Amino acid sequence: MQETFFTSKDAAQLTGCTLRQIQYWREKGIVIPIISDTGTGRSIYYSRSNLVELAAMVYWLSTGISFDIACFILKQLKEQEPELFVSGQGRRFMLLSRDDSLSLVEFDRERAIAFLDEGKAVIPVWLDVIYQHLVLKLGNNYI
Repeated sequence: MQETFFTSKDAAQLTGCTLRQIQYWREKGIVIPIISDTGTGRSIYYSRSNLVELAAMVYWLSTGISFDIACFILKQLKEQEPELFVSGQGRRFMLLSRDDSLSLVEFDRERAIAFLDEGKAVIPVWLDVIYQHLVLKLGNNYI
């Protein structure tokens, strides 16, 4: 199947972020699009995996997670599970707060409840929800 690419405007509309957010995240190296040089300038295109990254950032920020923590989660996921953003396979993780540090682990209901019982923070990182939202917007032809 041929890869589909999206302009910044398309990516913003599909993921719910603003063009300024996309530009800022690109400048900071948080979400790195495919940039194609042309004769008179450059055209910036985002892949399907970039859309997942953008949608994930929007989702986490909308839940009240700080920008720094959202960037941390995205970086950790890209390092630990790089295929997640390419495969279209949604999985569930959780971010655990312990002793002034954060760790990203596979979602485990019992472990999450134990952390909550101890008064520690548990932040859901559910990529399957993010994929479902993108699939609804794009249709099954693109994801």
